[in-house]
Amino acid sequence: MSTVATKPAPTRPAPVSGPPSVSDEGRLGPRAHLRHIGALARRNVLQIKQDPESMFDVLLMPIIFTLLFVFVFGGAISGKGNQQEYVNYVVPGLMAMMGMNIAMGVGTGVNDDFKKGVMDRFRSMPIARSSVLIAKIVVEVGRMMVAIAILLAVGFMLGLSIKTSVLDLLASIGLAAVFGASLMWIFILLGLTMKTAQAVQGMAMLVLMPLQFGSSIFAPPTTMPGWLQSFTDYNPLSNLADAARALINGTPIGNSVWITLAWSVGITVITMPIAVRKFRNKT
Repeated sequence: MSTVATKPAPTRPAPVSGPPSVSDEGRLGPRAHLRHIGALARRNVLQIKQDPESMFDVLLMPIIFTLLFVFVFGGAISGKGNQQEYVNYVVPGLMAMMGMNIAMGVGTGVNDDFKKGVMDRFRSMPIARSSVLIAKIVVEVGRMMVAIAILLAVGFMLGLSIKTSVLDLLASIGLAAVFGASLMWIFILLGLTMKTAQAVQGMAMLVLMPLQFGSSIFAPPTTMPGWLQSFTDYNPLSNLADAARALINGTPIGNSVWITLAWSVGITVITMPIAVRKFRNKT
């Protein structure tokens, strides 16, 4: 009697489970988001430590702009010998300008990180996509605070006087930080959209120049033609400069603070989801 040997059926290897998907960021809790943001922010700070030259713009820009505008335009706008009066006018306005100039660097930095493949590595990790961008904004807001501190130090040396209180001064700084952070989402979106960092910088300058010089940052709008005054009335930089100026000099605030906060919330609500989606889908 013969027996037929049967071969055992081959066993399939068990599937290897990969890292959890984060396409739906809702699966990650707030604590995980904060942990990711903290780790990535620390990485960005260490990058600055390894490349101290990246802080030159923050350290030198407030000094150069303050001295330049006070001694070049101060006499023409406030009258010869009244530079101190112009200091109290222009320094709060320059606080608004600091945030916008630093925000431009965020866009070029994001674009450059994609060119180097850094962002592709982050997108392959089990972390929330928004945490990569938020961590970058957190560090850039910190850089902006350094720039504003230097700006105020130079202003005090030139005769800046706080006619209200320290709390009002801190409120003006916080307002500038909130608005600057909202602008960073616009420039991050530009960095994710444009092909090169040079293109981001060129487009940013086209946005920056009209907003900065068509505002109340450097000169009162009353000296401008009617059509330009209408533009400055709706320019968010004018509202921020007027709010910071009122908080420091004790002049009537009006609705400038609330209008600035409304601009900040509106810009963030619109551009942040678009930037995160663009970051997730960018090839």
